[in-house]
Amino acid sequence: MIRDLLADLTTHDRQADRVVPPTGHTAWLTAFTAGAMTFLAVFALALSLAAGRLADRWSEALARTSTVRISAPPDQAAAQTQAVLDLLATTPGIASARALTDEEQRALLEPWFGPDLPVDALPIPRLVELVEEGEGYDGEGLRQRLSAEAPGAVLDDHTRWRQPLAVAAGRLRLLGLASIVLILATMAAMITLAANASLAANAQVIRVLRLVGARDSYIARAFVRRFTLRALTGAAAGAVAGMLGIAFLPSADAAGGFLTGLAFQGAGWLWPLLLPPLAGVVAFTATRIAALRKLKDLP
Repeated sequence: MIRDLLADLTTHDRQADRVVPPTGHTAWLTAFTAGAMTFLAVFALALSLAAGRLADRWSEALARTSTVRISAPPDQAAAQTQAVLDLLATTPGIASARALTDEEQRALLEPWFGPDLPVDALPIPRLVELVEEGEGYDGEGLRQRLSAEAPGAVLDDHTRWRQPLAVAAGRLRLLGLASIVLILATMAAMITLAANASLAANAQVIRVLRLVGARDSYIARAFVRRFTLRALTGAAAGAVAGMLGIAFLPSADAAGGFLTGLAFQGAGWLWPLLLPPLAGVVAFTATRIAALRKLKDLP
């Protein structure tokens, strides 16, 4: 297929090119469809990659940290917190451990309860953050030691946070791939309709060509070449427009963190460049099938 595509695109036959009109509604419809679908594919690709990177980054950050939650009466909270810190300081696999301040705990709760939450007056558990090192620590052993030294301490190794993020990353990547496949399928359907319309509009010309000895493969090649070039041109324009749109998105700070990492990074900018050739293959295949099938139906 690739060899046939390259041969059709590089072989220039003026007589064959005259079979397909260079202008008309099928010309702009093919170029516009390819451009619009490629533009959408660029954003689907960017969203898929960015969502996957973001979930991976969150999962990696959570994988190296854990939290100990201390629920104790006010008169025992300080003693149990210190006991937990002393225990963690002697636990293999833990690089550091520290108790969060009231300000830090207030900042964690602020999105849900507002900025005026009276942390001192509420029975909020104390939180101790620990950072792993090397191969990490023995979670089950640490839980047993905590239950003996500080009965009100509970270890949270963030497993319940990491697993949904890993699942979400996989599903978002799959969703992005499915979106691109649907976009390419829509492009193929639109180009097929345009090719059928062009073949029907040129039925008289095709009859004359057959009378002078032209074979259907020769006629089909003319349509395939013209429509593939139109699709390639439109797809290239759509890819460039999509990449410019991604490049000019607001920064993470200006967007409040919502668009963090949405732009392509490093070699990721090469991925959209694969979309125009892919659109060309789709257009070539769709037009070839449509042309050969339509030519069989024409008297």
